[in-house]
Amino acid sequence: MQTIDVIIVGGGMVGASLALALDRSGMQTALVEQQTLQPSSFSIHDPWQPRVSALTEASIKLLKYLGAWEGMLAQRVCPYTHMTVWDGEGTGEVEFDAKTLPQKNLGHVVENEVIRNALLQQLASSTVKCFGAQTALEYKLSGQGGEIILENGEVLCAPVLVAADGAESRLRQLSGIPSNQKDYSHHALVTTVETEFFHRYSARQVFLDSGPLAFLPLQSQDGRYYCSIVWSLLPAEADRIEALSDEAFCHELQRAFENRAGKILKVEKRFRHPLRQRHARQYHRQGVVLVGDAAHTIHPLAGQGVNLGFMDVAVLTDELIKAARRGDDYFAPHILDRYQRRRIGHNSLMMAAMRGFQNLFGADDLGIRWMRNTGLSLTNRLPLIKEMIVDQATGLSNDIPEFIR
Repeated sequence: MQTIDVIIVGGGMVGASLALALDRSGMQTALVEQQTLQPSSFSIHDPWQPRVSALTEASIKLLKYLGAWEGMLAQRVCPYTHMTVWDGEGTGEVEFDAKTLPQKNLGHVVENEVIRNALLQQLASSTVKCFGAQTALEYKLSGQGGEIILENGEVLCAPVLVAADGAESRLRQLSGIPSNQKDYSHHALVTTVETEFFHRYSARQVFLDSGPLAFLPLQSQDGRYYCSIVWSLLPAEADRIEALSDEAFCHELQRAFENRAGKILKVEKRFRHPLRQRHARQYHRQGVVLVGDAAHTIHPLAGQGVNLGFMDVAVLTDELIKAARRGDDYFAPHILDRYQRRRIGHNSLMMAAMRGFQNLFGADDLGIRWMRNTGLSLTNRLPLIKEMIVDQATGLSNDIPEFIR
């Protein structure tokens, strides 16, 4: 049996970043993950990965603190300096530009695998005890942390277990933490496309009757232009679109996007994901702490999912650092209560906003359509309102811990 300070279950982007952050704060940390935790060799000419994240400036600050940002820049990262949102069923449109900000960009679009690979590179040179390609066969929760029995026979023991094992978190379920769930009644089609026109480092999103369609800019290669798309559709419409040939899909996508990217020249393999909102009613119970998708999942229309997870990591680490300075027990309930208070309200607000957007743009009522188009056009003419929205989008107006400022 190995006794350590904290065991993190789940080595995705959020779990790996938390392991690095706690390691930097001097805690003995173990990371358990079903997949390998070995970084892979990567070439900028490798096929595009289908899932990407639109990282906020706040998330980038955390990644810089962890030493991962340079590794990401060496792989594939695309900044976006402009953002356009419009109503596909009307005339309302609003634009945002980084020229109004102290920083040069609104954010960066990065493939999830690039983010994780850069974090794994940092883990390889850390003191984190990594248990990759290992399944937890059994959990023994004592009310104050617990034990994990791995398939290789090793037993890990810690006063706290962190669930970073995704939306269907087994550890959350075993801990008895309840969650609220709502079906968005949409499925997301995700893929990479080659476009005729250069995206000009602009993230663009159109709200259609069938759901939002987002084009996120990717690095150009050899004079060819690429975007990652997330197309949210009602299930029956997703069935129809998914069944199209590549040529027909490109034509349908080009029409839905109003030809703003020119011709859609090529599409990579398409992936489909049902969309569901989940939110745990509490973020810790009897020595089990939730972070990332184990605590919350939201609609991908704003690309905020992983950003919320990274801020969970930053705030949890911040509270533990402060506890250590005061000589408090790292994982005493009142310390974890502080983490919960700082994150649960913000995450709830973001979920409510995403739900509101979906309901607003999914309405067929002519009066509501008129109001949303008028609202978009009015917002576009109010610099102070736009500045407030951009501050929220970059994450810099939120509760940013001092250690990553």
